[in-house]
Amino acid sequence: MPVVSRLLIALGFVLLPAALPAHEFWIEPQDYQVESGAPLIADLRNGQHFQGITLGWLANRFSRFEIHQTAGPVPVSGRMGDIPALQVPGLAPGLAVIVHETTPSRLTYDDLDKFRAFVDEKDLRGTLDTHTAKGWPTGGFRESYTRHAKALVQIGGNAEGGDLATGMATEFVAQNSPYRPDYQGQLWVQLLDDAAPRPDALIEVYEKAPSGAVHYRRLRSNAQGMALIKTRAQHRYLLNAVIMRPHPRPEDGALWLSLWASLVFADPRP
Repeated sequence: MPVVSRLLIALGFVLLPAALPAHEFWIEPQDYQVESGAPLIADLRNGQHFQGITLGWLANRFSRFEIHQTAGPVPVSGRMGDIPALQVPGLAPGLAVIVHETTPSRLTYDDLDKFRAFVDEKDLRGTLDTHTAKGWPTGGFRESYTRHAKALVQIGGNAEGGDLATGMATEFVAQNSPYRPDYQGQLWVQLLDDAAPRPDALIEVYEKAPSGAVHYRRLRSNAQGMALIKTRAQHRYLLNAVIMRPHPRPEDGALWLSLWASLVFADPRP
């Protein structure tokens, strides 16, 4: 791609994510099972209902971008505006856990109704009560947000290895692998908040069929932050969960801080 075109794409995508604050952010692999020696290719996406725009590789937009395997994490390198954002050749066989953590972005709520609609949609209980109790304004206030995304991909025929807690501010951790030969369509996940289990939290599940049709359902984590995701063969999955809390440094210009966790995987059974 010519340098000018690459820069124009990059500059455009600097603005687009901030314009879509209430939308999901996820890593979307081109293939969820990659043959040994073949490249692992994945896009970064921002949108709704498992459909969205493709984002380029932008160093100033992420604080972490890496692939975890049993030998440890490997940083994902790239050039400004690369699409797909992840293009890595020849990984070792086993489960690959892709991790992407964004730098903070901000948005402004012009009125309280838009904020109320968002916190109701994501079931962020107590948020409006806190806002009122602190005497915060009903319009013109800001929220800072970060994204904490993971994707699970099997490399080669070796299904060894597993997901792990990577130390992100919030994240899903799969307790078993959907790519193992004994997988029976039940994936346990744990939702973490600063490495601690997050109980009684809304987990949004987007299930994409081979036809492209997307089914949506909502679950809640149990007292240990766990949830059972029942899956269907040849379907792909996006999990999403949001934390909202008062910003620890409101003097920086944002009253609220939201942390978004996502996990993407597939059920490859025939």
